[in-house]
Amino acid sequence: MTSPQHPPTAGGTPPPPGCPAHAGAVALSGPRFQTEPAELYREMRRDHGAVAPVTLTGDVPAWLVLGYRELHQVYSDPVLFNRDSRHWGQWERIPADWPLRPMVDHSFDSVLWTTGEQHSQRVAMTENALDAVDSFELRRSAEEIADRLIDTFCGQGETELMQHYATLLPALALVRVCGYDDEEGPGLADSINTFLNGTPESLVAFQHFHAATYRLVDARTARPAADAASRMLAHGGYGREQIVQDLAVIIVSGQQPTADWIGNSLRLMLTDDRFAASLTGGRHSVTEAMNEVLWEDAPLQNSVARFATRDVQLGGQHIRAGDMVIMGIASAHHDPQVRAPGGSFTGGNNANFAFGHGDHRCPYPAQEIGETIARTGIEVLLDRLPDVELAVPEAALVWRPSVWMRGLTALPVRFTPAPAQRFLA
Repeated sequence: MTSPQHPPTAGGTPPPPGCPAHAGAVALSGPRFQTEPAELYREMRRDHGAVAPVTLTGDVPAWLVLGYRELHQVYSDPVLFNRDSRHWGQWERIPADWPLRPMVDHSFDSVLWTTGEQHSQRVAMTENALDAVDSFELRRSAEEIADRLIDTFCGQGETELMQHYATLLPALALVRVCGYDDEEGPGLADSINTFLNGTPESLVAFQHFHAATYRLVDARTARPAADAASRMLAHGGYGREQIVQDLAVIIVSGQQPTADWIGNSLRLMLTDDRFAASLTGGRHSVTEAMNEVLWEDAPLQNSVARFATRDVQLGGQHIRAGDMVIMGIASAHHDPQVRAPGGSFTGGNNANFAFGHGDHRCPYPAQEIGETIARTGIEVLLDRLPDVELAVPEAALVWRPSVWMRGLTALPVRFTPAPAQRFLA
């Protein structure tokens, strides 16, 4: 469907007044967005208020919700701000190879895009499949995988933790939870990381990931096992395509956010003096660092959009029916209306949006699985390499160019070489 307020801008036709692509819209891309998004969000709030006009890759217009209260309002009203992207008024101008299409396209029949009772039923299937995961077995498995990964570099005295540890650990743990073959893990991690970056390679990476998931569902249809894929198939009522799409949501939503939760927490602990004294066994400090990251550098900085079903005023802006509304989690966590400048919402405060809110929030079993993997990964690393330190100046660290995710491209560290344990073949 076409929205009259956002006609195609090809051929130099300017957007009309009132369109988010007009009147100072800010691009959610480029070097500044990648390196200093917090400052950019502050400027956007100063210039536009709690909701700002933005553009995505390809000059695609949208609104970014910057305010905490406004974000809560959008999350809490799934009728007015609907997850079903068929409401979007821009589809006729979106090319088939748009890099962000996998994160927006309603044609992928997954739990992400369903609404109402249909969504509740799909969530129940997912929650039941994940709630059956044994937390003790998950931690044991995560410890084993972490030790195996550390054994590959512990004798070298240096490594790059994102590529060789933080990205691989959740992928390898989640392939076991879902039922993929262990050897699929590294390839799946690479594919997920690539398509979440929203680069021209995203669509190919997305297709590679889905091919592996089709293979998994076909294998478990023939030979059920004690894994999430088999439990979802046994639930009944859903076909091959729906199971594939919901399994894809589980591993995508779990792998890269958990990897960035590990990386961002380690970065904090290696660069902030508050954590320096407790690196050698401060399990409580790990919890504090992980919670602080959810407020300060949440792995999901901007959440996949909602779509206005009718004209509405939000944060002083006129949102029109068919407009895309992006959930600005990182900005909302620093909203001065609910948080004094320099103030802290860390410690025991869990009122963050890092796992979403409302009908489409991350299911609690999935949240617990991600937290278990992340905490285990950090604790095992610090136990095995107690004097680990950053190998480059903090200012040299580079953040990924994703509009959705907040994570490092690399985390180089050094440490005293240590012997491998029993896991290195």
